[in-house]
Amino acid sequence: QVQLVESGGGSVQSGGSLTLSCAASGYTTSTHCMGWFRQAPGQERVAVAMVFTDEKITHYADSVKDRFTISQDNANNGLYLQMNNLRPEDTAMYYCAAGEYCSGGYFSDRAYKYWGQGTQVTVSS
Repeated sequence: QVQLVESGGGSVQSGGSLTLSCAASGYTTSTHCMGWFRQAPGQERVAVAMVFTDEKITHYADSVKDRFTISQDNANNGLYLQMNNLRPEDTAMYYCAAGEYCSGGYFSDRAYKYWGQGTQVTVSS
């Protein structure tokens, strides 16, 4: 089992920045991919960014490319999401997720076995 706890959400104005953190604990060596997803009210949960933790290969959704940066801290089992130039449409609950190999689509939420409880990000115009 792997436990994930997110932090760092909050309210910012458009153009502002936030950094989300995800602390992983438990059998973390069983996971080889981690990602950030978000879900706005009334919408489906969608992938924002992910990383293959062994190869350190990252992927981003087009909507956040060049604004968000995903990073990992292997020593402390941490995952981060630096979000710059935030827009009102970035408002959502953000979730940290971890998967074993993310086969079958690294942006599909079905590829991830473990999920955090989420942290709210609200961007005002």
